[in-house]
Amino acid sequence: MADISKQLQDQVLSARDKGSKLNIVGGGSKAFMGRTPDPDASELNLSGHTGIVDYHPVELVLTVRAGTPLNDIEATLAEQGQTLHFEPPRFGDTDTIGGTLACNLSGPARPWSGSVRDQVLGVRLINGKGEHLKFGGQVMKNVAGYDVSRLQAGAFGTLGVMTEISLKVMPKPAASMTLVREMAVDDVVDYMNVRSAEPKPLSAACWLDGKVYLRLSGAQSAVEATAARWGGEPLDEADAFWQQLRDQQHDFFGGDQPLWRFSVRSTAAQPKLEGQWLIDWAGAQRWFLGDADKAQMEQLARDAGGQVSLFRGGDRNAEVMHHQPEVLCGVQKRLKNAFDPDAIFNPGRLYSWL
Repeated sequence: MADISKQLQDQVLSARDKGSKLNIVGGGSKAFMGRTPDPDASELNLSGHTGIVDYHPVELVLTVRAGTPLNDIEATLAEQGQTLHFEPPRFGDTDTIGGTLACNLSGPARPWSGSVRDQVLGVRLINGKGEHLKFGGQVMKNVAGYDVSRLQAGAFGTLGVMTEISLKVMPKPAASMTLVREMAVDDVVDYMNVRSAEPKPLSAACWLDGKVYLRLSGAQSAVEATAARWGGEPLDEADAFWQQLRDQQHDFFGGDQPLWRFSVRSTAAQPKLEGQWLIDWAGAQRWFLGDADKAQMEQLARDAGGQVSLFRGGDRNAEVMHHQPEVLCGVQKRLKNAFDPDAIFNPGRLYSWL
């Protein structure tokens, strides 16, 4: 694998010498995200850069190459009764850990178990100068200034080519149960936030098609006691339900309509926008399906204390991320210049100006 890392470095250096651009590709399952890739850029493919570098089950630390498929990682962890607690979404069998971090994707457990960004301990990265650098390590510690490892979350590969990623892993919960009951959308946000504030083993909460779903995970006794207190009907095939939600395989996500993702205050009132909604993360993540004006969507998101992005579909040549204030644009441009001074990596993928 050292040879592959050297090949990646050589490809970066060659692109820099020629003044050309590179589109970073792993499994290709997230090609629909972000803006349309630059058609004139060459492909830098990490799908062959796979494998587990180091795994210490007792210390709950895993180091893998960035092109390693999520399925391979989960299979290895399952042998030790462990898992990735941020429940990474899958959009196909080729999903990689590098793409998951680059797109900052986390599943239903995110408010309670943390995001992929929270689980990252360190990365190895090839910058725009072709230097193979190491940031962070295999233990959690305080950092001064920017935590470069976590800066990769949501950067869409614009800061460099990740080659290795170190992560925290966690034991699988001993027991799990999902409770479901009918509830109007106007009532569900308050209800989920009240439940979230209780010291109970809640690990997922969503609303879909007029029903609220609460997942309990942890010790058997705690799960059963909470279920008896909260009430609701136990959901059969609960694992399949949460997997379909995580991987956007539910009927809600079907069709060709644009899919908008709101990241807002969990307690914010439901936006007054007629259409199909799915509320996840106990109100902190809300999905809207349908055509809409981006300026209007951004205003709704600001009113709810957050941001919105055009997650899938729509015009991918236009801006798809929430408009950023001038100060934040300046910070992002300085970071880009520090890591990729010749703007080689994924040009325009995150923003047209980056």
